[in-house]
Amino acid sequence: MEQGSEAEADRDRGLIAAAATGDESALAELYDRHASAMLGVALRILKTRQDAEDLVHDVFVEAWQRAGDFDGSRGTVRSWLLVRVRSRAVDRLRSLEAARRRGLLLLAEHEAGGASAPPIWDGADRARAKRALDALPDAQRTLVELAYFEGLTCSEMATHCGIPIGTVKSRLAAAMTKLRHGFAEPNEQGSARR
Repeated sequence: MEQGSEAEADRDRGLIAAAATGDESALAELYDRHASAMLGVALRILKTRQDAEDLVHDVFVEAWQRAGDFDGSRGTVRSWLLVRVRSRAVDRLRSLEAARRRGLLLLAEHEAGGASAPPIWDGADRARAKRALDALPDAQRTLVELAYFEGLTCSEMATHCGIPIGTVKSRLAAAMTKLRHGFAEPNEQGSARR
């Protein structure tokens, strides 16, 4: 390893050790040093900037909580962070795709007359509901679908998606706000629905 790279790795080891003792400034410096590389990895896998940014945030929360688990004999702090973000991104992509498939299957069954329809797909507002749901960022839409179609609790969604429960709650709150605004927009006749 080059001298500069070794010095960088030593600095990172010191920062992660400090973060393990609760030093927030050490975590902030690790963020400054590695967030852009982590964002690049997440973005390549998840394809949307918001999902990638959310994931990087979640991985840093996890790194903060598990800084004491870092084992320098297994690699650098940078590689530890990048492996975590890649692994979580792949998991999240699978979760997003699975939730989307489940939602589409339920909708297809209803349209074919098979299963009873979830109330959101009934009536005149069906197209507006679908547009509003489709307009949500993937991470938010997945949680809405997991809550609605699967009946998962916030705690179960956090475990299922590998994200903190606080992130689940904030994403759901943001999604519900966006959905409310989507339904408050005027319908085709120009009058707003209540």
